[in-house]
Amino acid sequence: MCGIAGVAGSTNIAQRLFRGIAALEYRGYDSCGMAVQRNGTLDIRKNIGTVESVNQNERLTDMKGLVGIAHTRWATHGGVTRENAHPHSDNNGRVAVVHNGIISNYRDIRERLGKAGAVFRSETDTEVIAHLIAHHLKQGAGEFERAFVAALRELEGTFALAVISVDAPGVIFCCKRESPLIIGLGDDANYVGSDFNAFIEYTRQAVILEDGEYAVVTRQSYAVKNLRTEEPVPKEVTEIEWDVEMARRGGYPHYMLKEIYDQPATVQAALRIPRSDLAGVARMIHGSRLAFLGGVGTTYYMAAMGQYFFSRFSGRYLPAVSTDELPHLADMGPEDCLVAISQSGETYDTLTAVRHAKRQGAKTAAIVNVMGSSLVRAVDLPILQGSGPEICVISTKAAMSQAVLLLLSSLELGRLSGSLEEAEVLLLRDEVASLGDRIAETLNERSGFLHTAARQHQRMKNWLYLGRGIYYPAALECALKMKEVTYLHAEGMSAGFLKHGTISLIDENMYTIVLMPAPEEKELHALTRSSAEEVRARGGFVLGFRFEGDEASQGLFSEEIVLPRVSSLLAPFLHLVAGQLFAYFLAVALKRDVDRPRALAKSVTVA
Repeated sequence: MCGIAGVAGSTNIAQRLFRGIAALEYRGYDSCGMAVQRNGTLDIRKNIGTVESVNQNERLTDMKGLVGIAHTRWATHGGVTRENAHPHSDNNGRVAVVHNGIISNYRDIRERLGKAGAVFRSETDTEVIAHLIAHHLKQGAGEFERAFVAALRELEGTFALAVISVDAPGVIFCCKRESPLIIGLGDDANYVGSDFNAFIEYTRQAVILEDGEYAVVTRQSYAVKNLRTEEPVPKEVTEIEWDVEMARRGGYPHYMLKEIYDQPATVQAALRIPRSDLAGVARMIHGSRLAFLGGVGTTYYMAAMGQYFFSRFSGRYLPAVSTDELPHLADMGPEDCLVAISQSGETYDTLTAVRHAKRQGAKTAAIVNVMGSSLVRAVDLPILQGSGPEICVISTKAAMSQAVLLLLSSLELGRLSGSLEEAEVLLLRDEVASLGDRIAETLNERSGFLHTAARQHQRMKNWLYLGRGIYYPAALECALKMKEVTYLHAEGMSAGFLKHGTISLIDENMYTIVLMPAPEEKELHALTRSSAEEVRARGGFVLGFRFEGDEASQGLFSEEIVLPRVSSLLAPFLHLVAGQLFAYFLAVALKRDVDRPRALAKSVTVA
């Protein structure tokens, strides 16, 4: 995820442009840059680091000009280097572009333009856009707008982008496809941004671009057109009623809800991680005598889900260990390995466990979200999730990505160990590729039912989550979400453990949520039904999370939430989403500080 800002003004725009990307830094913060039109040339300055540090080194706010674009980056294609930072330009420095998204056919375009003489200076997919526009200009496309449109029609994938050129003084050209882009309308300037936060300090009037639309923006005007037909598109001006903080959340009332809704994209980002990287983890595990999955809190529960994936697809049992306890549990040696999981890459307990493993000669890998973090530097083999910044203290989308990556890694180990054929791996990956759509369906069609249930039961102070098999760690994670964000007592438990003591707590003051398996998991399903019946038999209230088509569970629960029908492979992920939403809605009903729960921090860096 990256942030785009653009300004076309009547006075020097450098300060506004800088403040725009500073306000978008939550979208990416490993590099940034600005490009400004000045005296028939483009002044492009960029570097790695935060917006403020790059400004100190490159003097961004000293740039002079009336039109410019800017970008803050979360790396996807290419490492964190000055060369890969945006803006990018063509070889003659006449076109500058900033971009958010993935150009899926960039390799083909790059190869073709390279043969035509283009010299590429970065590893990014974005740079091909500048060269492609320049190519069309050189081929006689005529005015700049025609070259811009011709180039965009060749691009495949997702993008929001903004372009300036010395061949079109005073103009910003921008376009979007499945990535947000908004025009801001001011008194003495017009703006472009990834979201309202890029310009809300200066104007509350905005025009929202839709997929397949492009815009021509100047200081005094804007025109929106259809990319396919080039016909004008009438647009309504939206009056922004939100404050700056809300704009940063993209219109969502809380970061937590926004990040829950980010999860379809998070799944796709996980699937874009090269199989060769995941195969590296699989080879490390395959060649080890003992292999552990390690995390703490949510990441421990994701590791616990992972152990079920590895057992199912590779036949290899990888115990999940809470990293705060691993040094006290496991002596490791050169024949062993640890796969650690962390969103921030700075978690003290996890770093301690990795150092413990390395001191004993063990090999180490990590699934981590923050590039350049301590964990990335500490392990032998880091896998960068690419989930984008997660601002809410409560982890949702990063956790989802971690679970997906563990599943994908288990498929690679299954292939390596002979449990799966390559064709089977490809079919399973295709099935995982549909997860984003099923999550979106859950968010769009089931959230209302979860909202209603949360409001109805907000006075209940004790909650028990039950699951069997892989639904057991899913139940633990759902209970943790409720504890973190609502401050209510919640426990997750194996449904089979219920009758070994905990059932004595069932009364009118304890509500139970049962995570039902997919209907195809007949034995697991029957055992879980039995546990739900035990709670009901003792007068307990049971809220069932079940799937469409689950006829065997109909009439079993006091109330139920029906999730979209999916296979057993995807079912645990939808329970995670349902648990996140239920905890969120309950916290809102209780007027909790959702994004910053008491006593919690995003990155726990002390013991």
